[in-house]
Amino acid sequence: MSGHLIRERRGDVVRLLQKQADEAGGRVTTNRVASLLRRRESPQRPTFLELFFDLVFVFALTRIVHELVLDYTRGHVAERLTTSLAENGETLLLFLAVWWIWTQTAWVTSRFDPFQPAIQFVVLATMYGSLLLAVAISGALADTGLLFASTYGAIQVGRTLFFALIVRGHNLRRVNTLALVWFGTSAVPWLTGAFAPEATRNSLWTLALAIDYLGARIGWPVPRLGRSRASPWSGAGEHLAERYWQLVIVALGETILTSGSSLLRGPIVPERTMALTVSFLITVLLWRIYFYRAGQILGEAIAASADPGRVGRLAELAHLLMVAGILAASAGSELTLIDPTGDAKPAWVGAILGGPALFLAGRSLFEYVAFARVSRPRPIGIFVLVAMAPVMVGRPPLVVALAAVAVLLGVAVSDTIRAHGRPLEQPSPPR
Repeated sequence: MSGHLIRERRGDVVRLLQKQADEAGGRVTTNRVASLLRRRESPQRPTFLELFFDLVFVFALTRIVHELVLDYTRGHVAERLTTSLAENGETLLLFLAVWWIWTQTAWVTSRFDPFQPAIQFVVLATMYGSLLLAVAISGALADTGLLFASTYGAIQVGRTLFFALIVRGHNLRRVNTLALVWFGTSAVPWLTGAFAPEATRNSLWTLALAIDYLGARIGWPVPRLGRSRASPWSGAGEHLAERYWQLVIVALGETILTSGSSLLRGPIVPERTMALTVSFLITVLLWRIYFYRAGQILGEAIAASADPGRVGRLAELAHLLMVAGILAASAGSELTLIDPTGDAKPAWVGAILGGPALFLAGRSLFEYVAFARVSRPRPIGIFVLVAMAPVMVGRPPLVVALAAVAVLLGVAVSDTIRAHGRPLEQPSPPR
């Protein structure tokens, strides 16, 4: 056999061995990635790790409410509702950042198996970062702005980069690569804003949040790489539905924590005890209105939808509005506890009545997600709360809070009357 033929045969053997090695490596990579993914047939209930993760957000939401109360109690701000809304806009920026961290983490645990050590590491690292983020909230608009912005960027960029590296050979790598470009882009205005004056900082941080939210909404498009059309709601609607239920419970729990702590910061007299009772009633009514039927079948509604991604996005927006309303109501409860029998300033009335109104707006959208319709008591309740606001200025905050209770009670009672003697309504999401 000639030397040339021997070399050819040897080359063929080397190429065959290399091909077999590549195929084996590919199978190993595929199996490794598959072991990290949440299986469709596995239980979709949230895990204890996810519940543990939510504990940090009790603290984070408490800090958001604290900032809202500061907005409402500044002398010149409390007297004018428009100025108060401007102050609230700054706090809203912080809330939206915290909300987006939580939402992205919920998406992670809907795609990946939380029992895998690598996924647990990511969730716990995000949990620690979220704790730092919550600590930085109180001074984020001043001396801790750099801590807030750098922590937010580190969580989003670091987590996305981690998944882009460990899911090689799977289509989720492309999704994370696209998202990484957008998070890296938004990190620039986040960090730049931390060193800028107040007005510039607010504009830059608003731009950064717009990049993050818009990127997710349109599929993280990148030139030459395209965009992602995958929606976490398509394959894990039941899991995500329960995660959002739990976030509502966290927000409601924050109202109890805040109102109880507020009572302890002053004399425990009958007026303040009554204010605590009214705060508790508002919390119970918000819980009752949320979970009434639509709140129990979100997962089923998404599964029954022809477009789970669209319905899921509407559900996200509905929960964003409801949680924001709960936090505003919590701030209103604390204001009531501060001075239950004084004169309610315009900004205080805006919080005490506006929180429940915003919650009902989100709950109306939530009902549309489940049943493709909105029952009349919810928009009527919003109208009554808004119409009462001018009349309530100057009245005792406790009276204003009792008016909010009356409206919420009317909505809850109407739900009970409408459901009495009828079979449970089945989900019929919008087409």
